[in-house]
Amino acid sequence: MIPYKFGVGSLSACGLWVVVCLFAVSVNADEFSKPILLQLAQSEDPLRTRPKQATQRRFVSLRSDEVNVRVGPGVRYPVKWVFRQKAIPVEIVQEYDTWRKIRDWEGAEGWVHRAMLSSKRSIIVTGRTTTMRRRSSDEAPAVARLGRGMVAHLDKCTPAWCRVEVDGYEGWVRRGGLWGVRKNEVLN
Repeated sequence: MIPYKFGVGSLSACGLWVVVCLFAVSVNADEFSKPILLQLAQSEDPLRTRPKQATQRRFVSLRSDEVNVRVGPGVRYPVKWVFRQKAIPVEIVQEYDTWRKIRDWEGAEGWVHRAMLSSKRSIIVTGRTTTMRRRSSDEAPAVARLGRGMVAHLDKCTPAWCRVEVDGYEGWVRRGGLWGVRKNEVLN
């Protein structure tokens, strides 16, 4: 046991009297240090201070042409990078208060305020190129070609095809080589 004893005293600084009031404390060093370290760890990471809730992983899209992605859930955390294109699909992987931890199609993760996200769905082409067709059939006439990194608004999906719209073109694309929709997800 390490005793900490303080008393009451007065100090004079620049002609002013200051009274310092302290109290006597006697505490075991081990009992003292553990709770403080735990409190410090929790204060540094706000996710540890709240009970964990199961996050419903889901795809959403960016609402704005400029979205800051932060290191942690709050404006006091530094910006990791900035998205500069609206409607990019992202996956919500964790939630804290009004903040969402997102993952992009390349696997990068960071925190975004929920106001910067939209429930409107979109996809991004991850393969080399994919052909947009008039109907959900390989024999249907081609409407357009979508290249790697192109973003399209998602309308609906069957198990094999998705109906999308990009730059005024509407049509069906095969699900392979798309990111922003779950493997067997069906959208109507």
